[in-house]
Amino acid sequence: MTDMPTPSQQKAADTSLGDLVGEVSRDLSNLMRKELELAKAELSESAKRAGMGAGLLGGAGYAAVMAVFFLSVALWWALGDLIDSLGWSAVIVAVIWAVIAGVLYAVGRNRLKTVQGAPQTVETVKEIPEALKRNEENR
Repeated sequence: MTDMPTPSQQKAADTSLGDLVGEVSRDLSNLMRKELELAKAELSESAKRAGMGAGLLGGAGYAAVMAVFFLSVALWWALGDLIDSLGWSAVIVAVIWAVIAGVLYAVGRNRLKTVQGAPQTVETVKEIPEALKRNEENR
């Protein structure tokens, strides 16, 4: 009893190496195209969600500004009643906000001074040309 080759084995035996490489290349190209389509779809969905979240955060920021404004007006009027002068109470509230702004500015400026960018990436990118030169020497 002789072993008969399966259709797959027969096809592999009858197909040239060039045809097999071409088939693998087409399959790989098709796979990469499908992966790119999937990535685009996922990124599109993520971008939509990020946009929605950013819009909601913007709305929350606006609401917070309005709350701070009306609390400042309430403090202005309360101080006005307390010291019997709306003008001076407005100055007091403005000075409080100026102090808060100064503190936030100083803290923010100090934080910005500590930003280093991407030093590791810069170093590794600098190494790429040297690595390529070594590869060319090894040929």
